[in-house]
Amino acid sequence: MSDHVFPKDFVFGVATSSYQIEGAVHEGGRGPSIWDTFCRTPGKVKDGDHGDVACDHYNRYPEDIALMQSLGVSAYRFSIAWPRIFPTGLETEPNAAGLDFYERLVDALIAAGITPWVTLYHWDLPQGLQDLGGWANRATVDAFVRFADAVSARLGGRVKHYITHNEPWCVAMLGHMNGEHAPGHKDWPEALAVVHHVLLSHGLAVPVLRAASPGCSVGITLNLVPGYPASPSDADADAMRHFDGFFNRWYLDPLYGRGYPEDMVTDYRALGRLPEGPLPFVHPGDLDAMAVPTDFLGINFYSRAILRSTTVPETENLPRTIAEPGPEARTDIGWEIYPDGLYDLLRRLTVDYPGVPLVITENGASYATTPSEDGGIHDAARLSYLDSHLRACHRAITAGVPLIGYFAWSLMDNFEWAYGYSQRFGIVWVDYATQERKLKDSALWYRDVARSGRIAG
Repeated sequence: MSDHVFPKDFVFGVATSSYQIEGAVHEGGRGPSIWDTFCRTPGKVKDGDHGDVACDHYNRYPEDIALMQSLGVSAYRFSIAWPRIFPTGLETEPNAAGLDFYERLVDALIAAGITPWVTLYHWDLPQGLQDLGGWANRATVDAFVRFADAVSARLGGRVKHYITHNEPWCVAMLGHMNGEHAPGHKDWPEALAVVHHVLLSHGLAVPVLRAASPGCSVGITLNLVPGYPASPSDADADAMRHFDGFFNRWYLDPLYGRGYPEDMVTDYRALGRLPEGPLPFVHPGDLDAMAVPTDFLGINFYSRAILRSTTVPETENLPRTIAEPGPEARTDIGWEIYPDGLYDLLRRLTVDYPGVPLVITENGASYATTPSEDGGIHDAARLSYLDSHLRACHRAITAGVPLIGYFAWSLMDNFEWAYGYSQRFGIVWVDYATQERKLKDSALWYRDVARSGRIAG
């Protein structure tokens, strides 16, 4: 079998986020975030874990950059901790020490030959803004634009790639619909308002970023999940339609000038989640602002969804043609391994939202593989996961998908939100007691792919 060779300019990178790795929550003038508060709320995070130290990246970033350099990756996606820049979110002037840290980080990356890809918001909202309503308060939109302006004004032309938001679905639905993430609310109307304000802040921040860094590329990252009906029944097809609207189209459509999908507006009204009449959170001009042209769409992909209708009795539905996968087909976190879903998703996006370059901004797997007696970390399952998904990417490129990059999630084991430290997604092992870093077999494999631009066989 011939090698899978990627285009010469294809980006092979690794990704992290601020709260998951930085630690140093009381250093450099940083204020508390909603995740600092959420982690202190009993029962919200497994084992009472928190990000106070995490991977201590704030103090160990030179070591981590050296690791990336040894892997041969060309890019590093990281996020800016908003409370490092505006400790309460309400200040009129940014915190110089916070900007200094990210300037040092960016300069060190560039010196190492690694291109920084900056995500502005990866969930660590300043607690001061949350105290005033957080993303449910339209004023947070303006606060985000000030944040984007302050960061881009300092980092200027050195950063050529910006991502405004990471996974608005998680911000809204996990944070405000089911309470699994900070701030822990369970309020459907609030969650839908949060979606709108996050997408609006994206649209208003894009021209600000471009003004500060002419020629930069700007996009947004969505966590997208392809849905498959469990059978050919009309009921399962409708379940899939609703899931796709809830998870994917409610975010994609307004970003690409189509407004909120009408079928979902009808569904939400029928379910009591939206009132009759105009959407209460939409102001004149909002939808135009949200649909600002972007330079790429970031995609975080981990698994698919198999949809079985609950509107008809199981005995009256057609027999399943797609069975629920067993534990052998799932990662440690319980997500199904289905690389064909990534291929299908990429093809679908190219057809439904044409003309937009795509970037895999996260893809990876959680496995708790421990160091062996020989000192190695033989995470064969993660290596297989990355291999199969990169092959799906190559297949998509061959089919004409404008995929320009892939960021493995994640560079290192880290704080995994409500799971605490119980899930390990890193290609680099972290001993949280000593902060030792160690390359896993998956990192060695990814090193060879990143350096050569090909997957053997």
